[in-house]
Amino acid sequence: MSIVYLIGAGPGDPGLITVRGLQYLSEADVVLYDHLVPARLLRSARPDAEQIDVGTAAPQPLEQEAICYLLAEKAREGKTVARLKWGDPFVFDSGGSEALFLHEQGVRFEVVPGIPAGIAVPGYAGIPITYPGGGDTVTFIRGHEDEGRARASINWASLARLDGTLVCYAGPHQITEMLDALLAHGRSPEDSVAVVYDGTRATQETIAGTLAEVAGAITQRADRRPAILVVGRVVALREHLRWFDARPLFGKRIVVTRPKDQSIELVERLEAMGAEAIEAPMIRILPPEDFAPLDDACARAGEFDWIVFSSANGVDAFMERLLAGPKDLRALGAARLCGVGPGTGDHLADYGLKVDLTPAEYRAEAVLRALSARGDVRGLNILLPHADIGRELLADELRRLGANVTEVVAYRTVAVEGERDGEPDIYRMLLEHSIDVVTFTSASAVRNFVRVLGAEPAADLLATTVVACIGPVTAEAASQSNIKTTIQPEHYTIPALVAAIAKFFEAEHTEVT
Repeated sequence: MSIVYLIGAGPGDPGLITVRGLQYLSEADVVLYDHLVPARLLRSARPDAEQIDVGTAAPQPLEQEAICYLLAEKAREGKTVARLKWGDPFVFDSGGSEALFLHEQGVRFEVVPGIPAGIAVPGYAGIPITYPGGGDTVTFIRGHEDEGRARASINWASLARLDGTLVCYAGPHQITEMLDALLAHGRSPEDSVAVVYDGTRATQETIAGTLAEVAGAITQRADRRPAILVVGRVVALREHLRWFDARPLFGKRIVVTRPKDQSIELVERLEAMGAEAIEAPMIRILPPEDFAPLDDACARAGEFDWIVFSSANGVDAFMERLLAGPKDLRALGAARLCGVGPGTGDHLADYGLKVDLTPAEYRAEAVLRALSARGDVRGLNILLPHADIGRELLADELRRLGANVTEVVAYRTVAVEGERDGEPDIYRMLLEHSIDVVTFTSASAVRNFVRVLGAEPAADLLATTVVACIGPVTAEAASQSNIKTTIQPEHYTIPALVAAIAKFFEAEHTEVT
């Protein structure tokens, strides 16, 4: 049955959408979204869902009336429609107008409240908008709804006299006007004030001080961003309660080169530490061009003494193909499993399988040592599912020792070529020294990064940028392209990589102070 869900997406942090909002978004046939809705949130929509940007920054922005008609039209087509709104649909937004229009058109709708910016942004800035002794009122003031087309009519004289907290949604042209109006109507110039730009995002910036100080500071700035303005005694608590912008990697811009469908863990861990993760995937993971060898290996899985998985991608590709056929995990029989690195072992555990052997790194000598320590490999049947550009050295060395080795291409790694719409211009950002760290989690990502930027430009640009590689094989690929690795964790996992980056900047900060 067709329905329109008016969903509050929160004010920026994609994790602030409600559970119900996320559920309805994932079920929708059509998604209409504002330009302020984070792009990463749209990944939760169905891959086949129609996505329409109706914000002011869209290639062809729609007027509010046109948006209303589009919502009704899509619903009448029998579709489930998710209308993603910045903040909360009914707080200083056009959600009420859209709901009323749908009601008049006889279209079913449901409102899913979101966290309003006026509540979330002060919280992320360490400002409780209510606090004992902080006054008995909280007043929300409209500022940049309708992008400033409808000028707010505000009784500043009355607001200036209120003994409580004022939370103002302020457009770039309005912040100075609001501060000046409060001063002109009797608000104490010593009252505490904070202006928060890009609230709840990794780029959040807070200017705090007295009303007079902040008014003077804002006048000197040419910032074109909207902001949340908070006025009241509660702002003084920020000095003790700030947490979001006090995290270890806050303000750091870190490039993630992993495939988009595999980057979520690294992105979320970086953002949890305060960094701005810039996704610039260098490779895509695709199925093999010919499934026949992989299918044959799956069918004969129980005939092998060892199956050596060199990556989590290999685990997923092999297991998904095995389970897609007529057999299940029992087809593995007595085959022992070697998972190179803890990440590979974790992926095997996702399928209910325990590894028998875990070499710390994917170097031929390390895997050979580990296998040899379990006994003579002569005559053993060993299966190596790997990428289409997988290393041949391990197979060659195992054969030299007398093992019967079967190699199959379980997946392909394909370079992501050129600039894509909506993707960041990494070359320009590196040129402007606006990136703090570039991360690599595979040798193929390094090689394709160099291929996209060019060997000489890549080496030159990364010479002045911190490079973090997940392990020695990746670092070796970087070295072969004249790229120096600055950060390499002791354990070759995503959590360890993020921890190593945080430790690096912590040490750097300690040296400076």
